[in-house]
Amino acid sequence: MTIPSVRSGLQYGALGLPLSFVALPLYVYMPSYYANEFGMSLTLLGALLLGVRIFDAITDPVIGQLADDVFQRGLKLTAWVLGVSAVLLWLGFTGLFFPPQLFFDVGQENGSGLLIWAVFALLLTYLSYGVLTIVHQSWAARLRGDDQTQSKWVSWREGFALVGVLVASVLPSVSGMGTTSVVLGLTLAMGAVALLLGPAPSRNTHDPKHVAPRRWAQMVQPWRISAYRGLIAVFLLNGIASAIPATLLLFFVNDRLMAQGWEGLFLFIYFALAAGSMPAWIACVARWGLSRTWLIGMALAIAGFIGAAFIGAGDIVAFALICAASGFALGADLALPAALLAKVIRRHEADVGREGAYFGWWSSAAKLNLALAAGLALPLLEWLGYSPGTQDAAGLFALTVGYAVLPCILKLFAMGALWVWRMNFDRKGEVNEHVWHSA
Repeated sequence: MTIPSVRSGLQYGALGLPLSFVALPLYVYMPSYYANEFGMSLTLLGALLLGVRIFDAITDPVIGQLADDVFQRGLKLTAWVLGVSAVLLWLGFTGLFFPPQLFFDVGQENGSGLLIWAVFALLLTYLSYGVLTIVHQSWAARLRGDDQTQSKWVSWREGFALVGVLVASVLPSVSGMGTTSVVLGLTLAMGAVALLLGPAPSRNTHDPKHVAPRRWAQMVQPWRISAYRGLIAVFLLNGIASAIPATLLLFFVNDRLMAQGWEGLFLFIYFALAAGSMPAWIACVARWGLSRTWLIGMALAIAGFIGAAFIGAGDIVAFALICAASGFALGADLALPAALLAKVIRRHEADVGREGAYFGWWSSAAKLNLALAAGLALPLLEWLGYSPGTQDAAGLFALTVGYAVLPCILKLFAMGALWVWRMNFDRKGEVNEHVWHSA
C-alpha cells in the first residue's frame, strides 16, 4: 500500500469524527444530565456507570476477536456490521438522553424505571460504539504498509477525532442534546459510507476455519508479555487521572466557578490546545524519545492543573488558562501511548493478523479508565458531603479535592510507573522474553 492520498485519507478518517463526537457527551454530560434533570443520586450514578463500563470493557477483547473473523469473511459482512452498529449506536445515544415516558411511570416512587432504561441504553450505546471503534482501528492496520504509511492512516483518523471532540465540546451546551443527536446520526452515516468506499482492508490467506480456533486461543497472548502488562498499568493510572476531571467538569464549573454556560468554551480551549500541541510533542519525540516525552507531558499536566485547586467563583480567565495548559499536555496522552504500544508489539509479536486482539484489550483498558473514574469519584463526593447545586463549604472543598488534587496524585503515580517501565524496557532491549506462540 502506498502513502494514502488525500481522498483515501478522508474516506478512512471520516468515521473518527462521530466516534469521538459521541464519547464526550457520554462521560462529561451524561452524569450531570441525569443528576440535574432527573434527580438521580451521585452514588447510584457512579454504581451504574461503573457496572456498565466494566461490562463494556470486558466485552472489548471478545469484540476484537470477532472483528478479525468478520474481516476474514469479506467486505460484504463487514459492511453489514458497520451499518447495524452505527444504527444501534445512534438509537442507544438518543434514547439515553431522551428516555420514553413509560419508564418514568414505571417505578415512579424510587426511579427504578429510569434506572432500567439507563442501563439498557448505556449497554446498547457502549457495545455498538466498541464494535465500530475496534473495526475502524483494525481497518487501518489491515491496510498494511510501513511505519510512515501506517502513521498517515492514524493521523487521518485522529485528525477527524479531534474535530469531533471540538464540535462535541460546544454543541450540547449551545444547541442542546436534540441537535447533538441529529448531528451524530448524520456523521455516522457519512463516516460509514465513506469508509466502505475507501481502500478495502486485506484478508489473511489462510482458511478462516483453521485460523479462527488458533486466534481465539491466542486472545490472552498480549498479557504474557511483561512490557505490555507494564504499559497497560501506566495507561490505566494516567487515564484515570484524566477521566476524573472529565467526569466532574460540569459540577466544578457550575458549583465551584459559578460559571454556568461557560463549559463549552472551556472544553473547546482544552481540546483545541490538545490538537495544536501534537506537532510539538512529535518534535519532542525526535529529541527525547517516546517515554521521556510522555513523562514531560505528565509533569506539565500536573504543573498546569494543580492551579485548579486554588481558584473560586468567577475565576473564569484563570480556569481558561488552566484548561489551555492541561489541554496542551493532553496532546502527549493522545499521541504517545499508542506509539509505545506499537513499539512493544513490533518487538514481541512476529505474526500478523492479530490486530483485533491488541486493539480489543487496549480499548478495554481505555474504557476501564472511565469506569473507575465515575465509579469511584461520584460516590466518594457524595459520601464527603457534596451534592449538585450545593454551596456548602465542606461540599465544595470535597469537589475541589476530587476534581483537582486527586488527579494530580494519580498522575504522579503514573509518572513513577512509566519511569520503572522505561528502565525495564530499555534494559531488556532485544533480549528475548517468554512470548507464547500456539502451535
